[in-house]
Amino acid sequence: MRPLSVGLAGLGTVGGGVVRLLRDNADLIALRAGRPITLTAVSARDRNRDRGVPLAGLRWYDDPVALAADPALDVIVEAIGGSDGPARALVEAAIRAGRPVVTANKAMLALHGAALASAAEANGVPLAFEAAVAGGIPAIKALREGLAANHISRVSGILNGTCNYILSTMRREAEKGAGREFAEVLADAQRLGYAEADPGFDIDGIDAAHKLAILAALAFARPVAFADVHVEGIRRVSALDFTYAAELGYRIKLLGLAARTEAGVSARVHPCMVPLSHPLAQVEGVFNAVVAEGDFVGRVVLEGRGAGGGPTGSAIVADLIDLARGRTTPVFGVACAALSAEPAVPIARRHGAYYLRLMVVDRPGVIADVSACLRDHAISLESMLQRGRSAGEAVPVVLTTHECDEAAMQEAAARIAALDAVVEAPMLIRIEPLT
Repeated sequence: MRPLSVGLAGLGTVGGGVVRLLRDNADLIALRAGRPITLTAVSARDRNRDRGVPLAGLRWYDDPVALAADPALDVIVEAIGGSDGPARALVEAAIRAGRPVVTANKAMLALHGAALASAAEANGVPLAFEAAVAGGIPAIKALREGLAANHISRVSGILNGTCNYILSTMRREAEKGAGREFAEVLADAQRLGYAEADPGFDIDGIDAAHKLAILAALAFARPVAFADVHVEGIRRVSALDFTYAAELGYRIKLLGLAARTEAGVSARVHPCMVPLSHPLAQVEGVFNAVVAEGDFVGRVVLEGRGAGGGPTGSAIVADLIDLARGRTTPVFGVACAALSAEPAVPIARRHGAYYLRLMVVDRPGVIADVSACLRDHAISLESMLQRGRSAGEAVPVVLTTHECDEAAMQEAAARIAALDAVVEAPMLIRIEPLT
């Protein structure tokens, strides 16, 4: 049978992983695909750079959009990255030309996925993106195909390896009594290559939010809507918080959480207190995990490496195998016209418990003032932890609440922050039972 001819745009970490995988596992891939999958053309900015992979004999395009017009290609793989620019132009050109597209580009899908899905459907072109979420974990296939018979009530996960590495390291160091702070651990992650020189996309939660927007679209059959995702990062998490979390029976994780409620669909990314008994509490280091909850299947947990050339390349080639076999599905699981118009539920409507850490001047009456702020907003305390005394100096006080409304908790926290005995902004972390 004639080989599937592939054009690849982008020869960085991900693109290089695709080249190596197609070369090293060629026989297995051909067996699974029913025919060989052959890389025949590439596009990248620098022809002379040594990328450590064989590129001899391949047609080379300086302009990635020109790659989409190559009549000898059966499928285009986009591994450039970025929500706009060359990546988006290539994908749009390939769809117009009637060529299937495989992409690892979560930012592009999160911001433009609805328009791209409509264009792909109108042109009868498959748009595959297993590699866009959680690297080598088959999260897209699980939601779109494996769990297709279920009503999904919630999808959650650890969706950024950089953040999970930082938080895992801070926890381990806190348990040793070392108490290393965020900035120091981030610097280590950058030296080890786990964090970018400019880590804002990761540590501010944007990367995880891109992925959650895609997962929510698949889980709830609604248009992808990044603007509806509430996003908070991990910059303010302190070594102190890990010490108290352990005492309270939690681990701190940056989670993406999307759920269908009677009011609509909520989607949020922020640090969470996760019970030690939950599978996500045990996911450490650079690993990712996705948890889906269906009405008939129950809880499904997927864990693995969420980034890197090998895992991401594996997901891209899995999509190529599907295309070689003629296996395709609608981009977000159903036809675009059938996507739900359920409203987005804002974070202000969350109802749950909270962890609140304060740094307060150690003097009489402070706790009474704090309690009054909570009382005035109908928030009741579950526990209070205070360690040590230092008259006239700042000491940490940790409170946990019973379930209350987010809006009330935020108002109470603002009032507490304004107290003259509170010396820094309160640290508020949502407690997520995930049951």
